[in-house]
Amino acid sequence: MARTEEVARTLPPVAEAGEPGRVNRELLSALASSGLLDEIFRRSGPGYEPTSAMALCLIREGLARHCTEAETAFALQGLGAYPILLAGSVSIVDEWIPRIAAGEVAVGFALTEPDAGSDAGSLALAAEPVEGGFRLSGEKAFISNAPDAAVYSVFARTSDAGSRGITAFAVPGSAGGLTGSRQEMVSPHPIGRLVFADVFVPSSAVLGSVDEGWRVAMRTLDMFRPSVGAFALGMGQAALDAAVAHTASRQAFGRPLREFQAVSHQLADVATRLHAARLLVHDAAAAYDGGGRTGHLSAMAKLFATETAQQAVDVAIQVHGARALERGHLLEHLYREVRAPRIYEGASEIQREIIARHLYR
Repeated sequence: MARTEEVARTLPPVAEAGEPGRVNRELLSALASSGLLDEIFRRSGPGYEPTSAMALCLIREGLARHCTEAETAFALQGLGAYPILLAGSVSIVDEWIPRIAAGEVAVGFALTEPDAGSDAGSLALAAEPVEGGFRLSGEKAFISNAPDAAVYSVFARTSDAGSRGITAFAVPGSAGGLTGSRQEMVSPHPIGRLVFADVFVPSSAVLGSVDEGWRVAMRTLDMFRPSVGAFALGMGQAALDAAVAHTASRQAFGRPLREFQAVSHQLADVATRLHAARLLVHDAAAAYDGGGRTGHLSAMAKLFATETAQQAVDVAIQVHGARALERGHLLEHLYREVRAPRIYEGASEIQREIIARHLYR
């Protein structure tokens, strides 16, 4: 993590030069030239092999502690590309992964739809078989890097068998009939809608097997879910660091804020919860790397880490006072950034459902 944090300290100027809501291509290039993208797109002979979940967690926490924009750009490259890396044919992998790993193009993970968020098994984007491939018709929403990505890992319905009737495809952003628009969010990440109007994709673009796209999605999400917790941890740690520095120097009623037990004990509780969350994240990542069943562990890690990070930022703002809510303050920035991880890649309520189901098996 030390090397990641060293790199992260050099990235804020590149991040700040980007346009909110659009892919920052200079930032992608910087992540590639720093060697961080090589950590998740590891060369193995003529091809690539997946990274470890632990490495992913360490990098995401280190980046988030110093530059959330760099962390998000890094994570979106991995999340969008891993269905291709894990399940794409040799020709599809060769076409896209080298360019994604080099930071030359952006990639998106296109799962969510306007009426299918947490219940992703109810996807409605239709993929109709035609000669030589499929035609996709429908809409996606809240898609990372849309509408600027060069390629999307798209999940569409190929039969009426619920989650067992979904197929994954690698769809170029330039495909005929594919259009997109930006969605303005609380955090200025590149996110948008995609509209598929009879978009043709060849059979060679299928990731994995027909009707087995849900397995591709879950393999990707199971790997990335602990690292969402790591992202949250980085933000929570940054908030705690800021709160400790502020309360050590800020004077009130003739003494530093740190000497008020009502202040210092809040920070002690935050530090304890962050450490516990980090142990959960690392435990889930180690279990994934060990090949065991990790759904409930990943759910625990994401749930506890994201909820803890929200609390850490809130406490840090409280001990700072109104100055922390000024536009441009670190904590104002973190306050906007920390909210989304409790929703995406499975909301906190979904994580609790996963954990509860595991208890009753």
